[in-house]
Amino acid sequence: MSPADHALRRVLNDEVHARPPERVKPPVRLSYLALVPDQDRTADIKALNDLVTRYGAPAPRSDQNHYSADLGPFRIKWERHTEFLRYKFFVTGAEPVPFTAPAIASIPQDWLATLPGKVISAYHAVLLPEPAGGVAMETMSETYFNGNALIGSLTSGGKGLALTDFRIHDDGFGRLMIFDNGLTPRQMGRLVQRIMEIDTYRMMALLAFPVARALGPQLQQAEQELLAIIDAMQVATEDDEPMLFDRITKLEAQVEKTRSDTHYRFSAAVAYHTLVEQRVDELREQRIEGLQTFREFNERRLSPAMATCRTTSARLEAVLERVGRTTMLLSTRVNVTREKQNQQVLKSMDRRATMQLRLQQTVEGLSVAAISYYIVGLVGYAAKGI
Repeated sequence: MSPADHALRRVLNDEVHARPPERVKPPVRLSYLALVPDQDRTADIKALNDLVTRYGAPAPRSDQNHYSADLGPFRIKWERHTEFLRYKFFVTGAEPVPFTAPAIASIPQDWLATLPGKVISAYHAVLLPEPAGGVAMETMSETYFNGNALIGSLTSGGKGLALTDFRIHDDGFGRLMIFDNGLTPRQMGRLVQRIMEIDTYRMMALLAFPVARALGPQLQQAEQELLAIIDAMQVATEDDEPMLFDRITKLEAQVEKTRSDTHYRFSAAVAYHTLVEQRVDELREQRIEGLQTFREFNERRLSPAMATCRTTSARLEAVLERVGRTTMLLSTRVNVTREKQNQQVLKSMDRRATMQLRLQQTVEGLSVAAISYYIVGLVGYAAKGI
């Protein structure tokens, strides 16, 4: 007897439960791929359908945004986001030596070779119970990360230890090690997802950085052209105004096109950077002496790039605003000149109207004189006749 549901009630309610993290119980090997899709947005569903049908699993629906299934040799988790796709491949069990037999080796290689999209982030992760004697931190870098500086911390209230170097190794994948010291399977799944998202969102945010660097010379050239137009306006005559107006309109069109081409990328970078900061907060990090934390790494590496993007975006908006004000100022000047010309035309028309009136009056006077002459003549002829 309750009232009818809103048409979007269930859709919106299910959205907050979309893309749930997997339950993960170490030891587990994980391979992660984040790809920027090609123009065909249906190719990813076709590829996923091809993989799962090989193992007899149910095919995903075309409108699904996430899918998970146990295919036997491995478990797959697929997610579709606005600008990228994510694949996670889980294989239960530990390797004799970490990163020598990653989970992706269990995936059909012919299927991987035809996977649509371009890789933006890729990681191999090793999830292990924490050793009884603790993790030998002094040897981790040389043994598993090619001697690179490690980034890591205790997470989830000290129940997890996460280590990575945020480097792309020779196989094209990054490396991540997580040691479990009391995490539940859901907590481990969330921890893995957060760290993978930190790298993916960091890379997606950094897509705006090359755009910002490329815009620097263009903005400098636009600012110089704007200053040249403003200087020319101060000494310009009425004959120079059409040329100046043509220059400023071309400049405004150019800057507006640049803004249109880059606005989405800069806006997306701000959103992705916010997500990175949220995911770092959710790690609840505790410092390990001698290691840089995830927060410190992102503040030192990502934040300056994002500051450059924000500054470039603000500079672009400022140039566009200045060009708009200059256009309005020049338009006002052109309008004043046009009004002066209109006044001169009106004065000329008034003079011509006055001359025409006087000529009409003269003609009318001559007409009266002529008519009077003929009337007098007629009266004279009549008088002579009488």
